[in-house]
Amino acid sequence: MTTEQSDATGGPRPAGPSVDRGSQPSAGGTDRKAAADAAGERATGRPASDRAGSARAGTTDPAGAAGADRATAGDTGGAGPDPTATRTGPSGTGAADTDTLAAKAGGDNPGAGAHDKTDEGRATAAGEATAKDKAAEGTASADPWSAFGPAPDRVLTRPRRAARAVGRFLVHEWTLATVASLVLAVLMTWPTLRYPLYTLPQDYWDPSLQSWQMAWSGHILLTNPAQLWQSNTFFPDAWSFAFSDTLLGYAPAGMLGHGPEAALLRYNIIFVLAHALATLGAYALARQLGAGRIGAAVAGAGYAYAPWVLAQAGHLHILSNGGIPLALAMLARGHGWSLRHGYRPRRRHAGWAFAGWAVAAWQLSLGFGIGLPFAYLLAGIVLVSAVIWFTRRWVVRSGKRPFGGRLLLADVLGGVLFAAVGALLAVPYFKVAELHPNAARTLGEIELFSPPASGFLTAPAESRIWGPLHEGARAVLPWHPEMTLLPGFVLYALAAGGLFFSVWRVRHRIFLLAGVLVTMALAMGTRFLGGRFTYVPLFEYLPGWNGLRTPGRMMLWTTLLLGLLAAGAVTAFCARVRELAAERVPPWPGPWLRLATLLPLLLVAVEGLNTTPHPVVPQQPAVMRTVDGPMLVLPSSQNLDQPVMLWSTSRFQEMVNGGSGFTPESQTRVRDVSVGFPDQPSVEYLRQLGVKTVVVLRGQLPGTPWEGILDRPADGLGITREEIDDAVVFRL
Repeated sequence: MTTEQSDATGGPRPAGPSVDRGSQPSAGGTDRKAAADAAGERATGRPASDRAGSARAGTTDPAGAAGADRATAGDTGGAGPDPTATRTGPSGTGAADTDTLAAKAGGDNPGAGAHDKTDEGRATAAGEATAKDKAAEGTASADPWSAFGPAPDRVLTRPRRAARAVGRFLVHEWTLATVASLVLAVLMTWPTLRYPLYTLPQDYWDPSLQSWQMAWSGHILLTNPAQLWQSNTFFPDAWSFAFSDTLLGYAPAGMLGHGPEAALLRYNIIFVLAHALATLGAYALARQLGAGRIGAAVAGAGYAYAPWVLAQAGHLHILSNGGIPLALAMLARGHGWSLRHGYRPRRRHAGWAFAGWAVAAWQLSLGFGIGLPFAYLLAGIVLVSAVIWFTRRWVVRSGKRPFGGRLLLADVLGGVLFAAVGALLAVPYFKVAELHPNAARTLGEIELFSPPASGFLTAPAESRIWGPLHEGARAVLPWHPEMTLLPGFVLYALAAGGLFFSVWRVRHRIFLLAGVLVTMALAMGTRFLGGRFTYVPLFEYLPGWNGLRTPGRMMLWTTLLLGLLAAGAVTAFCARVRELAAERVPPWPGPWLRLATLLPLLLVAVEGLNTTPHPVVPQQPAVMRTVDGPMLVLPSSQNLDQPVMLWSTSRFQEMVNGGSGFTPESQTRVRDVSVGFPDQPSVEYLRQLGVKTVVVLRGQLPGTPWEGILDRPADGLGITREEIDDAVVFRL
């Protein structure tokens, strides 16, 4: 019995003789049959009598069956088709049993079905049923409403997926920030890359020394790493590579190229890249702490191109400071911490934390001049953070503050790596301090290089905007290259605004302001209260601090903190601009509002424009490519020896010449004795040292103590004399 029959009679009939229900339907059954007939006719366009005939012939009308089922479902409250009905066809969407459908369509008439079941009729009916099933399936698949739905996602091929991934990478914020930092560095340091094979920024003294340092580290690590600290200069002194900051972190670059021209090209490229890394590092730190993009860009540009930095153009070890903010940004990211949002455990990432320690170790390998204060800062941050975390977790019990085993392991391994690099690099410097007591700095030297307070408002001569205007102020400074410490008036103004209008919390602004004041006091050395409570205790008690003779370089930290204050102000200003733009139609900033948000960045960049000279480096004498060592090149002095070090990159001969942060006593003795060369005392002394060749550069003699050296006789001394181009070679 079907559902329709049961509903029509009010329940199942008792067993007994069959009754011709087709001739005596109930009222309810008549209504349902009529509804089923109407639905089937709308679906197929055929009258009920035709479909009933097909049913009697053993065929199935799918559309009619579906219409009947839908009509039945409407009567039974949306229950759907009869679950007891038998489905036909592989698709599972066929009609119910033929006899049942025939009963729905026109009542049960078994006599008519038996009368029509001939072999030919069954074949014809089967063909019609198959055709109707296919037509019904085609109608169901071609739903007209599908044209209004979303288009299906295309299956991308491997090249298209790769192209899409590359496109996402190219428009990523950090890709754009890196490219922008590089472009800005090229523009702001121009014309450094105009003639990179022949010129050096600022002068050719310290830059020549640093060009040699990178070349030596790359050369010796490829040929004889065990002799890294025993350089070819300052012969016969040991540990001579540790006489100044080494830039050892740039050794991989030193492995590329050979000779003075390659050394100059390498230096100029790294000079530009150092500015780019400083910009990107400060940008990354400001972004991690919670600043917006424009605010972070202001911090990056202000940090890398502050006017006081222009006076350090000849000191690559000071300009190479981008690893400091970059390492701090990575460490903060790895620990899930930001200045704006606090500690967020879900954002912890052990990989970023270890990468931060690795970058910090690399920064330390560039030199202790700025690396030592950075190391002490990291040690202080670790100590304070551990105390705060322990107090909140176990004493105050303010709530769970998860740390995680992976993050702890990353910090332990990273800290060990950083400490190991620092310890290994410190050993040669302790050896030098032991062998050369005159290398130690004194408070008298610190006082000589300590700037007055007016230095914070004075720009160096290399500043295009303020240099000519501050000529009088520089004239009263005892040593203006290390005392012109202006970070920028725009940066001062933005940082001052950030004290009152900022995205940072009030307590964070106070901490940043305190950091600015403390670092400025340290930068003044002994000029601030005699240094009794600031620089002098550090000089006397912190290991290694007595090797730093220029307190003004602490301005690096002042500039970074001022940049963070300025980033908070600019970010708040940009947020206010977006709020105003939301009230407009259309709701986005107009051109004047956009220009207003970019104005702080433009002003900071303009204030960093330079007039840095780029002198041509003296060409390498041909004799430096042929003569053997150990050798002495005359005339000799601190500045004259530095280009000689650069010239030695062709063969790296051992030589007495060399320039560094101090002058060894043995070198002073050689210079004093060689003033009388060639004579018996000087020749004997040089032979005792092991010097085999003396090279005299004729073009550099005028105005030096060796001016008449070539007019003296050398008879009876057992030496030979040979002229090679503009040089004279004496072989001992």
